[in-house]
Amino acid sequence: MHRKFIALIIATAVAVTGVSASQARAADTRDILGGLAAIAIIGAAVHHYNKDKRKNRATRHYEPARPAPVITPQPVRPLPQHVARYDLPQRCLRTFKAYGDRPLLGPNCLKKHYRHSNSLPQQCKVGFWNGKKVKRAFEPACLRQQGYRVVYQ
Repeated sequence: MHRKFIALIIATAVAVTGVSASQARAADTRDILGGLAAIAIIGAAVHHYNKDKRKNRATRHYEPARPAPVITPQPVRPLPQHVARYDLPQRCLRTFKAYGDRPLLGPNCLKKHYRHSNSLPQQCKVGFWNGKKVKRAFEPACLRQQGYRVVYQ
């Protein structure tokens, strides 16, 4: 709104100056210079007004998206000894036909691959007849109830 009003005043001043200059052909150079000075002053005021208005305007800066940081996998730390002792090796799981094709943990394999095999609960040890002799093994469900778990090692 203000810009249009100021532009109207400048246009009027230029028109009046041009009309007065054409009517008074013998006008003094002082009058012409005075008109040009008035136009220059008005133009400077408009420029200053627009400059102040631009200062107070909120600007938005474009920041390009940053690439996602590269996440390097951390090495897997071994479990503490008091926790790792409850991890039984999965390779010791065997299915026995004489025990109904259910998986059991073989004691010989546990002695070979599990250092705490002597401390396993004896109530989880089961015996079954395989046709030649009595075999012994550990029931995984019973060991799970005692806090042990079968893990891939």
